[in-house]
Amino acid sequence: MLLSPSGLSDLEEEEHLNRAQLVSEVLPTIGFYLQAAVGGRRFSYEYWKKLCALKNLVAIKAAPFNRYATLELVRAVAESGREDEIALYTGNDDNIVLDLLTELELGNAKKLRFVGGLLGHWAVWTHGAVQLYERICKERESGAISPELLTIAAQVTDCNAAFFDAANQFAGCITGIHEVLRRQGLMPGIWTLNPEEALSPGQAEEISRVWQSYPHLADDEFVKQFLQKACLGS
Repeated sequence: MLLSPSGLSDLEEEEHLNRAQLVSEVLPTIGFYLQAAVGGRRFSYEYWKKLCALKNLVAIKAAPFNRYATLELVRAVAESGREDEIALYTGNDDNIVLDLLTELELGNAKKLRFVGGLLGHWAVWTHGAVQLYERICKERESGAISPELLTIAAQVTDCNAAFFDAANQFAGCITGIHEVLRRQGLMPGIWTLNPEEALSPGQAEEISRVWQSYPHLADDEFVKQFLQKACLGS
């Protein structure tokens, strides 16, 4: 279970740890470092070190959108003694490619990697994201990381700024994803469970901008072919 801290900002770290302990007694648990702008909070190094001690903690999703906090989390895992048992996943949509490319060695000679991502970005342009992930894995294992991949890293982050509405503190993060899917014909609208949620002013134009700027990241043709096959099969 992915254990989100959202809506629990009034709890102390020890209370969060007690909650995680209770859940982990029933289910394999994935810790979640959620960014503050959408309901998360800053946790200490000591919090992550104690969380890693839970025997049924199997992974952590790092999504604080903060390099200092991300590195602090990785260091806690590396120094927990369970670095070979806990999988690290990036949720940093502002730094996807670099997170996946980087081998992290933070002071104790233990090298850790993010093995994958649990990312909002991968809800859209998914075929392209899979191809990019396969390329990242290939290049990082070879040790020959191309400058082009570093250029793409910045382009992916630029796309996410539009999709998730970074300019408006992520107010349109869900509707932005829905808008991409709507434009591709995969959803009839951008509705959410909250009828008040909508795109932020200027967000639609930003989505159009990145779509036009980075067509090589999109999967429009793949989706088009899928929809055609689906229609023929119905």
